[in-house]
Amino acid sequence: MPTTSPPTAHFHDITRYYDETRFDYKVAWLNEENQAVHFGFYDRNHRTHDQALLNTNQIMAARSRIEPGQHVLDAGCGNGGSSLWLAAQKSVRVTGITPVATQVAAAEKQASQRKLTHLCQFIEGDYCKVPLEDNSINVIWACESLCHAEDKAAFYREASRLLKPGGRIVIAEYIRYQRPYPKAEEQLLLDWVNRWAIPDLDTTREHQAHLENAAFSNVQIQDYTRYAFISLKNLYQISRRWLWANYLLYPLGIRTRAQHNNIVGSNPSVSGITTGAMVLRAHHRPKALWKSMNFIV
Repeated sequence: MPTTSPPTAHFHDITRYYDETRFDYKVAWLNEENQAVHFGFYDRNHRTHDQALLNTNQIMAARSRIEPGQHVLDAGCGNGGSSLWLAAQKSVRVTGITPVATQVAAAEKQASQRKLTHLCQFIEGDYCKVPLEDNSINVIWACESLCHAEDKAAFYREASRLLKPGGRIVIAEYIRYQRPYPKAEEQLLLDWVNRWAIPDLDTTREHQAHLENAAFSNVQIQDYTRYAFISLKNLYQISRRWLWANYLLYPLGIRTRAQHNNIVGSNPSVSGITTGAMVLRAHHRPKALWKSMNFIV
């Protein structure tokens, strides 16, 4: 069984970002019921912020065909929002993993309050090196967390190891449409993602190559950008409202660098949109055994 990896400099960056921006998320974005810090999925039946956040879980669960009694790995679980929702709504056993210790504590507290500790466990660690046995997971779930990985290919290799025959993976994530963009657009993208402790984004073709190298096949991709765009626009508008205060308070030491970067990084995400959202579905065949995969970006 693998052990959790020692913290890296990038792990510290991720931890600092989420620890120091917790107030921002709570005030401007967080839904207390589902603990979501991701974008919402808007459609004709889900028109409000809270509805759209919850709908992201519903869409991902439908795509991954989760069934009661299965074991789900929530890779990059954050405060445990998706894990708790899956346990309560789908009656599955969930293991959540995040490098952020305070998120583990928050998730465990929520699980206790909701009487879901018998279905949920949370681990501080690296979702590219998970302390679970081979072929032990039915579904791997990653909602806007793969972006934080320095090596996306390592995530897919780990998914291949963890999934049972017939297992599935579902991911909600950002992609870049091309590599590289023209110089100004490339800088715009990196100015955004680097400020959120995201080293880079991969293209669709790069994701496909990682999948093929990890023995996944039959890849299907759907673009969901239009459903997430309202969330992206909302984020931009919120950051614009707070930008003046951020620039005033940061030099005074009232806001930290991570908090400052969180607001500043949110502004180019709409004014020069260079990313997209997609659904990717594939099958995995290690040792002649098929495993299926769903991927939402």
